[in-house]
Amino acid sequence: MQRADKLMYQFAAHTLTAPLLHALTTVVGARSLSRERILMLGRTPLAERIMREAETRAGVCGSIVGVVDDLPCVDAADPPLLGPIGRLSQIVDHVRPDRIVVALTERRGSTPIQALLESCLVRGIVIEEAAQYYERLTGQLAIESLTPTSIVFSGKFPPSAVHEAVARVVSLLVAGVGFVCSLPLMALIAIAIKLDSNGPVLFVQARIGANGRPFKLVKFRTMHVTVAPHSEWAADNEARVTRVGKWLRTLRLDELPQFINILRGEMNLVGPRPHPVCNHELFTLVTRNLNETTGSSVSYYHLRSMVRPGLTGWAQVRYRYANNLEQELEKLRYDLYYVKHVSVWLDLRILADTCRVLVSGRLPDGVEDAAPGSKTVRAPSFRAPRKLNPTRAA
Repeated sequence: MQRADKLMYQFAAHTLTAPLLHALTTVVGARSLSRERILMLGRTPLAERIMREAETRAGVCGSIVGVVDDLPCVDAADPPLLGPIGRLSQIVDHVRPDRIVVALTERRGSTPIQALLESCLVRGIVIEEAAQYYERLTGQLAIESLTPTSIVFSGKFPPSAVHEAVARVVSLLVAGVGFVCSLPLMALIAIAIKLDSNGPVLFVQARIGANGRPFKLVKFRTMHVTVAPHSEWAADNEARVTRVGKWLRTLRLDELPQFINILRGEMNLVGPRPHPVCNHELFTLVTRNLNETTGSSVSYYHLRSMVRPGLTGWAQVRYRYANNLEQELEKLRYDLYYVKHVSVWLDLRILADTCRVLVSGRLPDGVEDAAPGSKTVRAPSFRAPRKLNPTRAA
């Protein structure tokens, strides 16, 4: 029993220190991440998702050389199934991976701790949990693999009070200065909207704010007024966009009145974009039934409202427009990543990327805008801020 406890202690200590040691070896000239050989331990839904994401980033994040799993292979898989978990030591001897990504679930039994210690750690092989690797690879949270236990004991929810205070002070200062400086521009925009189409200058809509509390979001009206029921998806409203509205939406100037929401304490400068109240029940229901690991019926959508919504956010600079429920769920993965890893450095990166988007009209890291009718192209790589990435500096 004492030997098992000792092994578990050594393994836990390694999972904290090994990424830092690997980062140092990378700096001094060890094998680059683009040439890294990765061995998957377990063929779970999360492992499948990681392999798909790694394939889209081929040549950037390394290559997956195979999978170790007790389940039989149902088809000609690529990467190949190399053997059962009991042969992990022999498989490691044969393929010589640089990193092992552990994607086992509770139904598999215990993780082969002794084999990982004796056959992998002594060789300097990095061992990483699958959810952590997925987050570093994509900048998203793997919603399907989240468990209530992993959330409660992560130490990341809710965000720290220090960051909330700093974010609030910065948001108030920027919103105050921005509102005063943009008053002449907003006056010109208001005149243009009135001359271009009938209806009010401002568009006011009930949105979900921090802790699920609704508030009235204010923005410049960019569409023709309608009293008929309509969809909230951007692609379904293209015909309603006014001539002035097209320019405002392209330059993001329709969001300027939201300085008022920031000053009223309903929003921050950076955070998840607030969803309409009418979609809240749908998103809550859908995320309640996403979990593939435990089969538990737990909604993770409420985690998104642990922070104030923002004028710009991580999902906006990584994915942008969503035109259906599937794309909204992709953005939710980015939003939950932000809530989990929220920091001043991540906020600064989002603001820098937002400025780049406004100037260039393109998302950073090669991601193309998922505008109405267009195909979304995912980023070839993602580099987490310095404090989040255990193997590579931003």
